[in-house]
Amino acid sequence: MNNFVRCCQSSIGKKWIVALTGLVLVAYVLGHLAGNLQIFLPDHGEHINAYGAFLHSLGPALWAIRAFLLACFVIHIVTTIQLAIENKRARPQGYQSPHYKRSSLAGRSMVMSGLIVLCFVIFHILHFTADVVNPKFADMKEMLPNGTERHNVYEMVVTGFHNPAASCFYILGMILLCMHLSHGFGSFVQTLGLNTSKIAPWLVNGGRVLAVIICLGYIAIPIAVMLGYLHL
Repeated sequence: MNNFVRCCQSSIGKKWIVALTGLVLVAYVLGHLAGNLQIFLPDHGEHINAYGAFLHSLGPALWAIRAFLLACFVIHIVTTIQLAIENKRARPQGYQSPHYKRSSLAGRSMVMSGLIVLCFVIFHILHFTADVVNPKFADMKEMLPNGTERHNVYEMVVTGFHNPAASCFYILGMILLCMHLSHGFGSFVQTLGLNTSKIAPWLVNGGRVLAVIICLGYIAIPIAVMLGYLHL
């Protein structure tokens, strides 16, 4: 047990924690995106409303999953900050002139982008899950032929993204997430020791393409609402 704790407290152990929690979060982001994109199906919300009803049917299990994901997110951010502090302490005297040839903007802003994305996730939960930002969401329901009710997720999303401020913040959050992921894949490859001249470029560039696809998939929804493609 002591060896495990020491491993987690070491620099290598922390990098592994960041990599593994990041992998869990990427898997969630992809799964959530697949569910959200159902809003574009030509059924005026039938599929995405069914998707929302399925999630609610999980009951306590859904909140357990949410708690697990939020814990991964917090651990990911906290450990990243710890690594950034350790790296800065390792070279306490800053460079006389900044050398960014090997450091991208995404890499230099990993901590800041991660914190902003965390704020976005909290806002997103308050907006579409807890109905705090718009309490009217709690009343947006539809009656099914069998007499049961379910949340009208389609109406909630379209109504929510009719607010330009909410849409702009959502788009900003997704752009920052894309930047975070594009650098994170490179760090993940390095942590796993796959940074060879043959494998690394494919994995890193593939990760960057995936990050862009994720970003475009998510921001397509508020843009479609603002352009009137998705409407009530």
